[in-house]
Amino acid sequence: MGTGMDSHNLKPTPHGERGKKKARVSRWLLLLALIPALSACGDSFGWYVVDPTNKSGWLNLKFMLSGLWYTIALSLTAMSISLVVGLIVSLPALSPYKALRMTNRVYVDVVRSVPLLVLMLWVYHGLPILTGIQIGAFWSGVIALSASDSAFEAEIFRGGIQSVDKGQYEAAQTVALGYTDTMRFVILPQAIKRILPAIGNQFIYMLKMSSLVSVIGVEELTRKANELSTVEYRPLEIYTVLILEYMVLILLVSAGVRWMERRMLAGERR
Repeated sequence: MGTGMDSHNLKPTPHGERGKKKARVSRWLLLLALIPALSACGDSFGWYVVDPTNKSGWLNLKFMLSGLWYTIALSLTAMSISLVVGLIVSLPALSPYKALRMTNRVYVDVVRSVPLLVLMLWVYHGLPILTGIQIGAFWSGVIALSASDSAFEAEIFRGGIQSVDKGQYEAAQTVALGYTDTMRFVILPQAIKRILPAIGNQFIYMLKMSSLVSVIGVEELTRKANELSTVEYRPLEIYTVLILEYMVLILLVSAGVRWMERRMLAGERR
């Protein structure tokens, strides 16, 4: 039998944490220095169009970044709606009645089988014909994104709720809590802690898929890059910057999700 310390019980040292922070800072500095460095490339490249050290490059970068608001607003709005719809859709899957479970299964299977781009085009072009209500490009994108994502959120919520021990339900019944209060105060708080990483991944997915709304005219990051590319005729340079924009945005979201996970874990230890 060994007497060494269990590696799982080892805690990161302050020096290790400082090393990780320095590595993250170095990556960010490298990322920020990339565009000016690329501007020094040979004549076969036109990095000057996105070089912040000259006036035209700076204006082009500002034009591209002007779509950031629509990307964030679209993703946050669609994610908020999909979380609510996903939770509502997940509840019938937990019912003892087969008809309710089938309702959940049909919704999830049908929505997940439709490609997001096809759904977006149908909402934008087809739904106004059915309803007689003209829907703008932004809200068409929100409807399509939230509907598509809600099926995945429903499965995430179902798995999270089912992972909570049945004893929690029994304990809630002993203090005379009804179904709504049991879900609100006992089950969902525990389930959300367990599914937070999955929800974070879905939000990252939402940010990336929001680029598809460019095909229906929403002036978000990808649409701005497309418009600039048709003017400057420099797709390599412009779409490289677009990749960096999404990369930075998603890295920030990922860091935020990890921070929330640490806060929740710290709260449990208290």
